[in-house]
Amino acid sequence: MRRPTIKDVAQEARCSLSTVSLVVNNRGYVSKETRERVLRVVKELSYHATRSARGLASRTSGNVGFILRDDHFSQAEPFYTRVFLGAEFAAGEHGFYLLLETIPHRFHEKDELPRFLLERNVDGIIVAGRVPTQFLAKVARFGLPTVLVDFDVKRRRCPAVLIDNTAGARAIVGHLIALGHREIAFVSGDIDHPSLRERLEGYREALADHGVTEHFDLVDVGESDSRIANGASAMKRLLQHRPLPTAVFAANDAMAIGCMQEIERAGLKIAHEVSVAGFDDIEASALLHPPLTTVRVFKEELGRLAAETLVEIIRGDSSTLVTKHVAAELVVRQSTAPPAKLP
Repeated sequence: MRRPTIKDVAQEARCSLSTVSLVVNNRGYVSKETRERVLRVVKELSYHATRSARGLASRTSGNVGFILRDDHFSQAEPFYTRVFLGAEFAAGEHGFYLLLETIPHRFHEKDELPRFLLERNVDGIIVAGRVPTQFLAKVARFGLPTVLVDFDVKRRRCPAVLIDNTAGARAIVGHLIALGHREIAFVSGDIDHPSLRERLEGYREALADHGVTEHFDLVDVGESDSRIANGASAMKRLLQHRPLPTAVFAANDAMAIGCMQEIERAGLKIAHEVSVAGFDDIEASALLHPPLTTVRVFKEELGRLAAETLVEIIRGDSSTLVTKHVAAELVVRQSTAPPAKLP
């Protein structure tokens, strides 16, 4: 049996295509009599609106774009996968399709923009994670509503949804200090990323709050990015320090996993001899041996808030350049324990 179309509804209800679209999308003014007639026909024909039907009423594509760097969308570091899923669910609830595109992590002026931008097939975009400023400048030329997630830039002209990184870092360093640790290292890469820089700031603030003298030689920010291999590389260098750190706070879980691997290769016991803490609470964190103490980031909530903010702007319900923060939560597991005497 042929699927009913918007034309079938319009013909049966004796009205225009645009009137049917206004009714099914609950937009604009349509008389009560006409609205009831259209809804009756919709029910009788079991009609379901398509994207093209929605576009008749709103002059929009019904799509929103989701952009992130290609190295941020992987099985090894699935943080943004969860952010994307949160955005996708929220977009769908508001009648939008979410289209995903990645850009090179070293985006250059000559690199091609995502196709949905070139084809003008989206009504707005979400940009997740750190991207080059030249990319944002090129995107701005399209004049589309844009929301940033887990990234912010100075003098920005778009809203942002961010993690409360500083509070999360203060919480986890406070936990380590409460256990008795004083020689606490911080390991991070890509420290120019606002989120990672805020975690470093939270680390330093927590040390100062508790009167712990900061040993700057234990603060390692020399890695180019925050992957597992870079965490292992940083930890290998830290193990050459004397005194050895009794605890390591890694700026994300991927680097924390690398730290744990290197600690075990050095013949030391995690938690018993060197405590390790991370940030993000990716799914693998609870499956490690021992399970990783970390800071839980509500990744789906980041995506949901970003999508809802974007939809509000597209529909004209909001034009404020707001910054929304999502709280982070300390999760204590077995990778941290009171310090033991180290040689």
